[in-house]
Amino acid sequence: MTDRAQLRWGILGAARVNERLLPAIVEADNAQLTAIASRRPGAAEETLAKYGPGQTDVKTYDRLEALLDDEEVEAVYLPLANHEHAEWTLRAIERGKHVLCEKPMALSVADIDAIETAARRHRVTVMEGFMYRFHPQHQRVLELIRSGLFGEIRTVRSTYSFMMRPARMYRLAESIENGGGALWDIGCYAIHSARLFFDTPPVSVTAVSSYVGSGADITTSGIIDYGSGKMVNFDFSFERARRCEYEIIGTKGGIKCHTVWQLPGDIPVISWWTEDGRQCEERMPPENHFRLEIEHFSRCVLNRSEPALSLEDARSNCELLVAAMQSAALGRQVKLG
Repeated sequence: MTDRAQLRWGILGAARVNERLLPAIVEADNAQLTAIASRRPGAAEETLAKYGPGQTDVKTYDRLEALLDDEEVEAVYLPLANHEHAEWTLRAIERGKHVLCEKPMALSVADIDAIETAARRHRVTVMEGFMYRFHPQHQRVLELIRSGLFGEIRTVRSTYSFMMRPARMYRLAESIENGGGALWDIGCYAIHSARLFFDTPPVSVTAVSSYVGSGADITTSGIIDYGSGKMVNFDFSFERARRCEYEIIGTKGGIKCHTVWQLPGDIPVISWWTEDGRQCEERMPPENHFRLEIEHFSRCVLNRSEPALSLEDARSNCELLVAAMQSAALGRQVKLG
């Protein structure tokens, strides 16, 4: 598409995640923040002033369509409400924009299929925004697993939670069918991170949820059965102390990632043990996974290469989330495949 060293970005929405995402675009070596838009009058300008002080060459719009019509914007980061992700991703694709869509990309597999078809037709790159995956600690976990140190992987446990604060109650305003609740907000992390460690398709999902008045789930727990005794145990909640971790247990030992959501300056810690008595705690240098994600996506567009997180990956994650939602609603196991 271009032989320039930087990709020109626009942000489609003044969401809270801009606290981390906007500076990441500014800091990335191969990205340039060009514009930000919001439907709330003045919100784009306020967001830029708050999270990108000194960025005087960035355009601000009070209409989302105005950003999509800006020919200088090549790639869009999309942090709108969950139920709007698919619609606005498709609108951006139709304008010829590359899209990094905040998770979840869509609330149905059919929508992801439509996005894939549109992206192929318009020859643009689209990726679901799971920033955590670009932190080096996960590559280290995979490296240790592939070494055979822990034998055959049998169980993955993923736990994501935090106590809901009044300022975040909007996450429970919509029903689970419309993208509200813990499943679509943090459950997508729990399932996405656990899926990394099994290379065979899942067989079934069984889930139990607790709901609030709007029909949003506030807590969901469950099991993904991969067959042959291989399972994922997932748990996510807005009414428990903060947790963002996963643990993998094999036939010879196990390994744990203690903090998946890394804040600036955090020291990543992974710990592992083996049946023969070895124990180790590894600490890694701090990294900004938001910046790494932006640099990866920009590199893919500029070099015409495929992103690490494919649309097939987004489809597989959505399929499991929908199955978990259905299982909890029906009170029974949901078969896959």
